[in-house]
Amino acid sequence: MDPLGAPSQFVDVDSLPGWTDAYEAKQLDSPQNPVEKAQADVRSPFPYRKDINEKIILWKGDVALLNCTAIVNTSNESLTDKNPVSESIFMHAGPDLRDELQKLKGCRTGEAKLTKGFNLAARFIIHTVGPKYKSRYRTAAESSLYSCYRNVLQLAKEQAMCSVGFCVINSLKRCYPLEDATHIALRTVRRFLEIHGETLEKVVFAVSELEEATYQKLLPLYFPRSLEEEIQSLPYLPADIGNAEGEPVVPERQIRITEKPGVPDDASDEEGLEADLSFIGSHAFARMEGDVDKQRRLILQGQLSEAALQKQHQRNYNRWLCQARAEDLSDIASLKALYQTGVDNCGRTVMVVVGRNIPVTLIDMEKALLYFIHVMDHIAVKEYVLVYFHTLTNDYNQLDSNFLKKLYDVVDTKYKRNLKALYFVHPTFRSKVSAWFFTTFTVSGLKDKIHYVESLQQLFTAIPPEQIDLPPFVLEYDARENGPYYSSYPPSPDL
Repeated sequence: MDPLGAPSQFVDVDSLPGWTDAYEAKQLDSPQNPVEKAQADVRSPFPYRKDINEKIILWKGDVALLNCTAIVNTSNESLTDKNPVSESIFMHAGPDLRDELQKLKGCRTGEAKLTKGFNLAARFIIHTVGPKYKSRYRTAAESSLYSCYRNVLQLAKEQAMCSVGFCVINSLKRCYPLEDATHIALRTVRRFLEIHGETLEKVVFAVSELEEATYQKLLPLYFPRSLEEEIQSLPYLPADIGNAEGEPVVPERQIRITEKPGVPDDASDEEGLEADLSFIGSHAFARMEGDVDKQRRLILQGQLSEAALQKQHQRNYNRWLCQARAEDLSDIASLKALYQTGVDNCGRTVMVVVGRNIPVTLIDMEKALLYFIHVMDHIAVKEYVLVYFHTLTNDYNQLDSNFLKKLYDVVDTKYKRNLKALYFVHPTFRSKVSAWFFTTFTVSGLKDKIHYVESLQQLFTAIPPEQIDLPPFVLEYDARENGPYYSSYPPSPDL
């Protein structure tokens, strides 16, 4: 209440529900679904942290009305932009704010500058300038937007602020795709809180009705509220999750730091690009990435070393991975042709491929390849097995050998190294012949990993039945062909 007894229009951040509050209430009302220990071993780069989540608030409302230490204003380089956020802040702060801004003499893109809050409930206003977005300058825009959020947080830390209310910095006028910008905003705040969490008590994301759904969708990726939510969010993380501070990373433009600058590339570690990146900040000398076009010519001429070829392959794979994270692959996901289930007898992750669910002639197979990379990238970092159900497939579902060869060539070496077994369930004579030709003459190193499985009973000797979700039609087919024993095994409710 104000001194005259009228209700205040300002909202105290301490009165707002936290990011975890609604989730915890929902968990109390619904049956618990504990995460299996084997699944818990697969951790997100943004692990569940209750202490960090307690600092986060998502609030649908006007940032100018927040009663916190500082609120954020998004503007242009002259700090005179007329957008809904700025206009509301100016209206509530009063005319003194415009006079104060004139003394700042503008603000460059990515920078942050501080003024008093004047008539606002917030003590300070942090002004920042988001980038204008053009797809051909995407990398520059990402770096600038990251700088906006990082500089705001750094300023809050330097001024010993307790709470910060963020508007959505990327304004519609500047054409930045909302979802892309939200990824940058959330991961930058997350990384900052991991490192400097003791300096801030509350971070509020003040959003409009239009923006709320995107934030609700992406917040669990960076601020999972349980181990289960962390694991469920893993496949939806983008390829570029930034460095240790959330800053976007472009492998092709990284400065490489080497331990022995005079040593040729051939002497580098087998891990190639990843090994190079691990040296950053540790040594005194640096070298820039070589001429990419020249390297491609040398590849064609067969003159590049094995280490250089590995680096080139890693770069190509990173491009595919970036595209996979950026594409809308919901139509491929809806087929339920590839999914993660439990673990085998050796504790290795089990991935299932359902052949009958792949309508080869109707879908974009390049998107199918992207979806495979999108799902498998974090799985393949550890040992895993594939179960391929060939059950009731026909010509309509047959994967072309050229597609399989392309998939095998595109994927990172970790896929091949960590794949320990491929169980080919319910094979036909024709499929066995095709697989033999493919593994003998097209790819190497896969032949010894294939195991033909005629019945589910055979499969269950390697993978316990409770550790694999089976499509109902596979159970029915196996019961019909191998006896009714398996028909009593309950199918997965999700398939």
